[in-house]
Amino acid sequence: MKIMAIDLGDVRTGIAICDKFEMMASPVCVIKQESISALLKEISRLASETLAEMIVLGYPRHMNGECGEMAKKSESFAKKLKEKTKLDVVLWDERSTTVMANRTLTASGRFGKKRKELVDAVAATLILESYLAFRKNAAKSDDHTDT
Repeated sequence: MKIMAIDLGDVRTGIAICDKFEMMASPVCVIKQESISALLKEISRLASETLAEMIVLGYPRHMNGECGEMAKKSESFAKKLKEKTKLDVVLWDERSTTVMANRTLTASGRFGKKRKELVDAVAATLILESYLAFRKNAAKSDDHTDT
Protein backbone atom coordinates (compact mmCIF):
# COMPACT_ATOMS: atom_id res chain seq x y z
CA MET A 1 0.00 0.00 0.00
CA LYS A 2 1.34 3.44 -0.85
CA ILE A 3 1.37 5.51 2.32
CA MET A 4 2.08 9.23 2.56
CA ALA A 5 3.53 10.74 5.73
CA ILE A 6 3.28 14.34 6.85
CA ASP A 7 5.39 16.31 9.31
CA LEU A 8 3.07 19.25 9.98
CA GLY A 9 4.69 22.52 10.96
CA ASP A 10 3.68 26.11 11.50
CA VAL A 11 5.73 27.32 8.53
CA ARG A 12 6.93 24.26 6.62
CA THR A 13 5.31 20.83 6.20
CA GLY A 14 7.36 17.83 5.14
CA ILE A 15 5.96 15.12 2.89
CA ALA A 16 7.24 11.57 2.34
CA ILE A 17 5.85 8.48 0.63
CA CYS A 18 6.63 4.79 0.47
CA ASP A 19 6.49 2.35 -2.42
CA LYS A 20 3.48 0.04 -2.79
CA PHE A 21 5.39 -2.81 -1.11
CA GLU A 22 6.03 -0.63 1.99
CA MET A 23 9.75 -1.32 1.75
CA MET A 24 11.21 2.15 1.29
CA ALA A 25 10.17 5.59 2.48
CA SER A 26 11.40 8.60 0.52
CA PRO A 27 11.10 12.35 1.01
CA VAL A 28 8.84 14.06 -1.53
CA CYS A 29 8.93 17.77 -0.74
CA VAL A 30 8.47 20.53 1.79
CA ILE A 31 5.43 22.75 1.47
CA LYS A 32 5.68 26.31 2.73
CA GLN A 33 2.13 26.89 3.78
CA GLU A 34 0.22 30.07 3.21
CA SER A 35 -2.94 28.86 4.92
CA ILE A 36 -4.47 25.64 6.20
CA SER A 37 -6.86 25.50 3.24
CA ALA A 38 -4.00 25.94 0.75
CA LEU A 39 -1.99 23.27 2.59
CA LEU A 40 -4.93 20.84 2.53
CA LYS A 41 -5.40 21.46 -1.18
CA GLU A 42 -1.70 20.86 -1.95
CA ILE A 43 -1.51 17.69 0.15
CA SER A 44 -4.68 16.40 -1.49
CA ARG A 45 -3.15 17.04 -4.91
CA LEU A 46 0.08 15.27 -3.93
CA ALA A 47 -1.83 12.31 -2.46
CA SER A 48 -3.75 11.93 -5.70
CA GLU A 49 -0.64 12.41 -7.86
CA THR A 50 1.41 9.84 -5.91
CA LEU A 51 -1.53 7.40 -5.66
CA ALA A 52 -1.36 7.41 -1.86
CA GLU A 53 -3.86 5.06 -0.26
CA MET A 54 -3.40 6.22 3.33
CA ILE A 55 -1.87 9.13 5.23
CA VAL A 56 0.21 9.06 8.40
CA LEU A 57 0.30 12.41 10.16
CA GLY A 58 2.96 13.14 12.74
CA TYR A 59 1.48 13.49 16.22
CA PRO A 60 3.80 15.72 18.29
CA ARG A 61 3.18 14.71 21.87
CA HIS A 62 5.34 16.01 24.69
CA MET A 63 8.09 13.69 25.93
CA ASN A 64 5.89 12.78 28.93
CA GLY A 65 3.14 11.66 26.51
CA GLU A 66 0.81 14.59 27.09
CA CYS A 67 -0.83 16.45 24.21
CA GLY A 68 0.08 20.09 23.80
CA GLU A 69 -1.03 22.78 21.37
CA MET A 70 0.70 21.22 18.32
CA ALA A 71 -0.81 17.78 19.05
CA LYS A 72 -4.27 19.37 19.18
CA LYS A 73 -3.51 21.18 15.91
CA SER A 74 -2.56 17.82 14.37
CA GLU A 75 -5.81 16.23 15.59
CA SER A 76 -7.84 19.02 13.98
CA PHE A 77 -5.77 18.89 10.78
CA ALA A 78 -6.21 15.09 10.57
CA LYS A 79 -10.00 15.46 10.53
CA LYS A 80 -9.86 18.10 7.80
CA LEU A 81 -7.35 16.05 5.80
CA LYS A 82 -9.52 12.92 5.95
CA GLU A 83 -12.50 14.97 4.79
CA LYS A 84 -10.52 16.56 1.93
CA THR A 85 -8.71 13.44 0.66
CA LYS A 86 -11.25 10.73 1.60
CA LEU A 87 -8.27 8.66 2.80
CA ASP A 88 -7.68 7.08 6.19
CA VAL A 89 -5.47 9.37 8.29
CA VAL A 90 -3.49 7.88 11.17
CA LEU A 91 -1.90 10.02 13.87
CA TRP A 92 1.59 8.66 14.60
CA ASP A 93 3.91 9.59 17.47
CA GLU A 94 6.67 11.80 16.07
CA ARG A 95 8.63 12.56 19.23
CA SER A 96 12.27 13.33 18.41
CA THR A 97 11.93 12.97 14.61
CA THR A 98 13.11 16.52 13.94
CA VAL A 99 16.12 15.94 16.20
CA MET A 100 16.89 12.69 14.34
CA ALA A 101 16.37 14.42 10.99
CA ASN A 102 18.89 17.10 11.95
CA ARG A 103 21.39 14.44 13.05
CA THR A 104 20.92 12.58 9.76
CA LEU A 105 21.53 15.76 7.76
CA THR A 106 24.59 16.62 9.86
CA ALA A 107 26.00 13.13 9.29
CA SER A 108 25.50 13.54 5.53
CA GLY A 109 27.22 16.95 5.51
CA ARG A 110 24.13 19.05 4.83
CA PHE A 111 24.27 22.52 6.34
CA GLY A 112 22.81 25.99 5.80
CA LYS A 113 19.77 26.95 3.77
CA LYS A 114 19.60 23.65 1.89
CA ARG A 115 19.45 21.79 5.22
CA LYS A 116 16.58 23.96 6.47
CA GLU A 117 14.63 23.14 3.31
CA LEU A 118 15.21 19.38 3.75
CA VAL A 119 14.74 18.78 7.48
CA ASP A 120 10.94 18.60 7.41
CA ALA A 121 10.88 16.13 4.48
CA VAL A 122 13.48 13.99 6.27
CA ALA A 123 11.37 14.15 9.46
CA ALA A 124 8.32 12.98 7.45
CA THR A 125 10.43 10.12 6.09
CA LEU A 126 11.42 9.11 9.63
CA ILE A 127 7.77 9.20 10.73
CA LEU A 128 6.88 6.94 7.80
CA GLU A 129 9.77 4.54 8.45
CA SER A 130 8.63 4.19 12.07
CA TYR A 131 5.05 3.50 10.99
CA LEU A 132 6.15 0.98 8.35
CA ALA A 133 8.25 -0.86 10.96
CA PHE A 134 5.20 -1.00 13.23
CA ARG A 135 3.04 -2.43 10.43
CA LYS A 136 5.67 -5.01 9.56
CA ASN A 137 6.03 -6.10 13.20
CA ALA A 138 2.26 -6.20 13.71
CA ALA A 139 1.89 -8.41 10.61
CA LYS A 140 4.59 -10.77 11.94
CA SER A 141 2.92 -11.09 15.32
CA ASP A 142 -0.46 -11.74 13.62
CA ASP A 143 1.18 -14.54 11.61
CA HIS A 144 2.44 -16.21 14.80
CA THR A 145 -0.69 -15.94 16.93
CA ASP A 146 -1.67 -19.24 18.56
CA THR A 147 -5.21 -20.39 17.85
